[in-house]
Amino acid sequence: MIIDNVKVYTESGEFILGGIITQGDTITAVYSEREKEVTFKKMNMTADSSVQKEKLTENVIDGKGAYAIPGLIDLHFHGCMGDDFCDGDKEAIRRIAEYEASVGVTAIAPATMTLPVEELESILKTAAEYKKECENINQIETKNDKKRADFVGINMEGPFISPIKKGAQDERNIIPCNEEIAQRFLDASDHLVKFLGIAPEESANAVSFIKNMKDKVNISLAHTNASYETAKEALEAGANHVVHLFNAMTGFTHREPGVVGAASDNERAMSEIICDGVHIHPSMIRAAFKMMGAERMIFISDSMRATGMPDGQYTLGGLDVKVTGNRATLVSDGALAGSVTNLADCMRTAVTQMGIPLETAVACATKNPAISLGIYEERGSISIGKKADILLLDQNLALKKVIKSGR
Repeated sequence: MIIDNVKVYTESGEFILGGIITQGDTITAVYSEREKEVTFKKMNMTADSSVQKEKLTENVIDGKGAYAIPGLIDLHFHGCMGDDFCDGDKEAIRRIAEYEASVGVTAIAPATMTLPVEELESILKTAAEYKKECENINQIETKNDKKRADFVGINMEGPFISPIKKGAQDERNIIPCNEEIAQRFLDASDHLVKFLGIAPEESANAVSFIKNMKDKVNISLAHTNASYETAKEALEAGANHVVHLFNAMTGFTHREPGVVGAASDNERAMSEIICDGVHIHPSMIRAAFKMMGAERMIFISDSMRATGMPDGQYTLGGLDVKVTGNRATLVSDGALAGSVTNLADCMRTAVTQMGIPLETAVACATKNPAISLGIYEERGSISIGKKADILLLDQNLALKKVIKSGR
């Protein structure tokens, strides 16, 4: 496939007018307009040039000046279109993956809620089975099959969190961090769990837990009431990820900088952030980028099952949630309960309403999550040898086309 006449988002984080060439599910060339003729000549120098050229040119897309960016990667969301990852249903995961791909999210790492340990194990086992089935299907997949976002990991938001900052999590299922239970989670998921959240202030053994688990899984600070000092100690022990910055954590003030201050000071810490226009004021989004640096920010949607659905009452982690417009709140106390905005719309909101440059926003929804997940060698940028997951956006950032696995 040749995708020509597009503004290509390059590995360096800039847009250049040019094109992309793919073969199968892989990117084989990226060229600027100036390099176009040379690139095409190189294509014709191979021994099987006539066959190769015929295969490439039978599917040429004229992008008409569209932006060409990598497929988005959401590493923290719960569901959409009436389904939730914690339903523990492979068909539900398939439907979720289909919706995500349709809006431009081509790789997903859904999040669990704070549920009983045995229930979480069952959910993780189901996810591992789904992943294996997808790998088998991909070997015989035809171009008529529905395309789904690739399942690249799991983000465990609980159960090792704080009852004080539980948000929409069920307090009855909160427990202190425990290495044996954590290992059960990793085993049940066939090591698909990529992030394991804890509230370090809730466990006397938090530092030893982090030191013993950090080489097996990324440790996140999640739903935590930790002070600056406690969060700093956890990050220095090896925690390297912060779940939805500003939300469900200690406040950021001039004498008590809390988790946000500790994350800002630790150059290894990557921070998730929700740019749905509800969870965080635009000024604080901009402030976070100034404090952390764009290379450490990861856009997430934190979307729940009501995403893509009409207003009404839904559930999240067994709790009732009321959805009105783009706001989801717990019926019980009005607390924010995840979002109803997909990652693509979060990225657009960051650019159009929050003053984040497009080049920066794209990296925060593609490159940065790929690096955090440890999959940047295979996806997260438009580069030779990487997965041919590419989005075409018009000048208003509306989605024109999703190219998934080169199709």
